[in-house]
Amino acid sequence: MQNHILSIILFTPLVGAILLLFVPKENKDAIRWVANIFSALGLLVSIPLVPMFWALRFEPGFKFIEGAPNNWIPSIGAGYYLGIDGISFLLIMLTTLLGWISILSSWTAIENRTKEYYAWFLLLQTGMLGVFMALDFFLFFVFWEAMLVPMYLLIGIWGGPRKLYAAIKFFLYTLFGSVLMLLGVLFLYFHHHAVTGVFTFAVPELYITAPQIPYHYAIWLFFAFFLAFAIKVPMFPFHTWLPDAHVEAPTAGSVILAGVLLKMGTYGFIRFSLPFFPSIAMNPRVRGWMIALSIIGIIYGALVSLMQKDMKKLVAYSSVSHLGFCTLGIFALNPAGLSGSVLQQINHGISTGALFLIVGILY
Repeated sequence: MQNHILSIILFTPLVGAILLLFVPKENKDAIRWVANIFSALGLLVSIPLVPMFWALRFEPGFKFIEGAPNNWIPSIGAGYYLGIDGISFLLIMLTTLLGWISILSSWTAIENRTKEYYAWFLLLQTGMLGVFMALDFFLFFVFWEAMLVPMYLLIGIWGGPRKLYAAIKFFLYTLFGSVLMLLGVLFLYFHHHAVTGVFTFAVPELYITAPQIPYHYAIWLFFAFFLAFAIKVPMFPFHTWLPDAHVEAPTAGSVILAGVLLKMGTYGFIRFSLPFFPSIAMNPRVRGWMIALSIIGIIYGALVSLMQKDMKKLVAYSSVSHLGFCTLGIFALNPAGLSGSVLQQINHGISTGALFLIVGILY
């Protein structure tokens, strides 16, 4: 099991989504049972990761590596290449826990198009887990985009009165960021080839050649990645899609959106922005801007949440404030700041998920 634990965790929800296709849509109880069993299984298969990871915690580098670079689509250098470190380990555990709780909380809440709802939800969980596990940029991008569609549909079909507006806004914002990130990824890919003569999307190999990128290019690349991740976090002033998405999403959608999806932005900063472009991140002006935006987000999010009449909006704006602390920790650029940021991300995932469940009960 240890050799393939990441693949087992990754594909358990996907197996559940595929099985749901064979359950008649009239049999709502069977659909609910299958979805809940597979979401619980998703949590159960991830629990052995805890003692396994603890045993390897002092070993440097990525752990539980599966697959290899360039083994999936060799012609372009894309591989099925998974691995985790302490940061992704915590976020994977958070995803499997909140995925199970979200699906369980939907038992009585979803009455129409039940089969589609649960299938999309399980697919969403697979996408989120893939983002935290992928060590190949091509694979990472596939999961990053694959996650957009289920979330769009969860808001757009099972959301509140203004669901279409919120879903399209969410989709366009995130897609805009993703396009710039794709351009950044392609630049790193071709730059690596120019330096080494090898085409690869493997992140550990791209880390090695990234410091050789000329400074004036690195600035543009940093901001391409920054925009993709800042929209996802969301940092001020890219946060305007979040309150709409939260208010219109079904309760379980809000839990998973606040608990896990927002962490992909902060994870991206830690995994890609800082290691690929350290000279840009340490530039006093760039760092000053990042810290300023984080602090504005903290204060602005808190003040705006004080006067909300809608409880979901209140929690949504408080998320903008909380995640301002996370980005502030990241751009403090020291071990305490980074550790605190990751810890706060996990805290926020659990506490905000719980708040949305309470709001769902009141609704």
